[in-house]
Amino acid sequence: MKTLLKGISVLVFLSGGVWFLQGINILPGSFMTGDPQWAINGVIAMGIGLGLYLLLSRRR
Repeated sequence: MKTLLKGISVLVFLSGGVWFLQGINILPGSFMTGDPQWAINGVIAMGIGLGLYLLLSRRR
């Protein structure tokens, strides 16, 4: 179960990275490109993914 949740947290982090890059207009190709709101959403998602991963790594 822990491994599954770690995998999900990595996917959330990577999705947030894509949203951030699209929001700051580096990764083109969707409606999110160039919209600063998606950059903010991406940073939030990356923080959640990283926090969940670290939480799962510290617990026994």
